[in-house]
Amino acid sequence: MPQTRVAVAGAGIAGLTFAAALHRAGIDCHLYEQAEHLTEVGAGVQVAPNATRLLHRLGLRDRLRSVAVAPQAIEMRRWDDGRLLQRTPLGNLCRRRFGVPYYAVHRADLHSSLLSLVPPDRVHLGARLDAVTQDADEARLHLSDGTTVTADLVVGADGIHSIAREHIVADRPQYSGQTIYRGLVPAERVPFLLTEPRVQLWFGPDQHCVCYPVSSGRQVSFGATVSASDWREESWSARGDVAQLAAAYAGWHPDVARLIGAAETVGRWALHDRESTDRLSSGRVTVIGDAAHPMLPFQAQGANQAIEDAVVLAACLADAGPGGLSTALRRYERIRLPRTTLIQRRSRDNAKTFHLADGDAQRRRDTSAQGSSGLDRHEWLFGYDAEQAITYDAEQAITTSRSS
Repeated sequence: MPQTRVAVAGAGIAGLTFAAALHRAGIDCHLYEQAEHLTEVGAGVQVAPNATRLLHRLGLRDRLRSVAVAPQAIEMRRWDDGRLLQRTPLGNLCRRRFGVPYYAVHRADLHSSLLSLVPPDRVHLGARLDAVTQDADEARLHLSDGTTVTADLVVGADGIHSIAREHIVADRPQYSGQTIYRGLVPAERVPFLLTEPRVQLWFGPDQHCVCYPVSSGRQVSFGATVSASDWREESWSARGDVAQLAAAYAGWHPDVARLIGAAETVGRWALHDRESTDRLSSGRVTVIGDAAHPMLPFQAQGANQAIEDAVVLAACLADAGPGGLSTALRRYERIRLPRTTLIQRRSRDNAKTFHLADGDAQRRRDTSAQGSSGLDRHEWLFGYDAEQAITYDAEQAITTSRSS
């Protein structure tokens, strides 16, 4: 589909991965990002094998190895005494099982790595989106400076408050009742957390804390959830209060208290998601990443699913042929919706499971966790190959055609 004009709203992880995948396929696109500068924002992100293999194929194997950390395990612990509830091995065992590492990476490092794969003149900054319109022949991005961008296809990679999504489904983000404090701490301040590189979680009533090393081990990223009915702001630049966070975790294990105490500043982010939808496209407009299926961060798959979306959509467009846009978008939906809907639901379920009050349900959770600590239970998630899913869909279509 070499002549198709593609305009992407948003140059975050989803948008950049999509542009990189299209570039690999020989298809041109332009990205329109509201930020004036692509600066270092956010904290850490976990990149599981289902996304790592796709990033490697895009050409980021060496770059990820140089900036990321490969944790040796994921450990889940009790909130007060730190008792180990579950240890899932990663490291070389994960690499041998799934062919690629599990990574922990600073979001800015992942973002800059993806940006290196996209021609600089294809990324337009300070391009705030006001509206999306379309007719039978084209779709348009209407920018706040009065510019109109015309394309054959508009792809909304514009996050949970997506304007592009409004063309597909009439819904609004739903507040979870929780906020997350995110922070970065220099590694030398928390050496007790770095006896080996690992993802550590502490579960407790109504909240939990997670941390892991990033930036080649120079920093530790953490996220600490707190129930809050009065905080609805979603902004990577919104500041939280370290003292308030420390008070919210009073009585928790000393490692958690020391981690929070080592932070000089924290961001605070209200956690929203949306209900799952049965469609990702309408006419010449489609969505990927958080614009398509915003998730609570309790499966650590938001960025991973954005990467899968981007690669699948790019492949569907590359294989569509002239005039095959509608077919490509239907195929994209068919491949992606069952998986993202499941992961969205599990992320919501984990919000309850992680935050059980001490009692019978909590004890049943802990007993179950001790019996399921291997990698087998992650096969459906980490072993998934989005590009193989595209091939399988094509084979199924051929089989159906021959039998009809």
